[in-house]
Amino acid sequence: MTKNIKKKSWMRSVIFLAGLEIIAISINFFYGPINIAAGGSTGISILVDAVWGINRSITVLVVNILMLILAAIFLGKKTTKNVALGSLLLPILMEVTPSFKITSNQLVAVIYGGALMGLGVSLLYRVNASSGGTTIPPMILKKYFYINPAVGLLGIDMIIIFLNIFVDGWNAFLLAALSQVVTAVTMNYAEAGFDRKYQVRIMSNTHFDELKAMLLDNYNGLTIYDVVGGYSDDDKKQLLLVVDTREYGPLISKIHEIDPEAFIITDTVARVHGGQWGL
Repeated sequence: MTKNIKKKSWMRSVIFLAGLEIIAISINFFYGPINIAAGGSTGISILVDAVWGINRSITVLVVNILMLILAAIFLGKKTTKNVALGSLLLPILMEVTPSFKITSNQLVAVIYGGALMGLGVSLLYRVNASSGGTTIPPMILKKYFYINPAVGLLGIDMIIIFLNIFVDGWNAFLLAALSQVVTAVTMNYAEAGFDRKYQVRIMSNTHFDELKAMLLDNYNGLTIYDVVGGYSDDDKKQLLLVVDTREYGPLISKIHEIDPEAFIITDTVARVHGGQWGL
């Protein structure tokens, strides 16, 4: 057990650092060089850099420290401790990560930057971590004014995005807004998993044992439920298993070969944890 705990702790640390570094790359390679502020303390740093030429990592560090002070005052030690490490490591990683324009196409830069930002934030969420910064004010608003944190964070990000107009014009504003969409879509897939599964439920009135034997021979993770027919009120059994998308077609064919009248319900599953599926 101790070995497993240490292994999970090590993996969480790697994922945590990878998430922060991916965020740093999205800023230094894509957003920063074209002066597009897409929200957060990193967005503030890009605006400050564009107007006054102050190093982005320094601005992020200053903003994050100010946010940590607010967290300590209004949210308590526990919350402050949870966000402190990410708040302090992100500007360090931004400083040590090279910064240059990887593409001259602003649209391409925004798409890749938004995707990387979404992936980085999703990795942090996966290990229950945060990069701090402007995620703290929404937590304060929730505690004292019962405002949904997602709404509060969106409001802050929109203010930062709107400021692009005054720094680099409407084009920068539209690109920053687009980047938020790309980030949101990426986070949706990254958190739920790109490799979706199918949950298949099967019932058969006449060939249950044959179907069960076939599934046991060819697939893992078979579950059998006791169910009751709604019309007949008879006791029945339902077979349930989860398969990859590539396995779904052959599975249906095998079921129909045994029982063409089998009743099958298929659901799309975003993520499966445990057993043969690992994390």
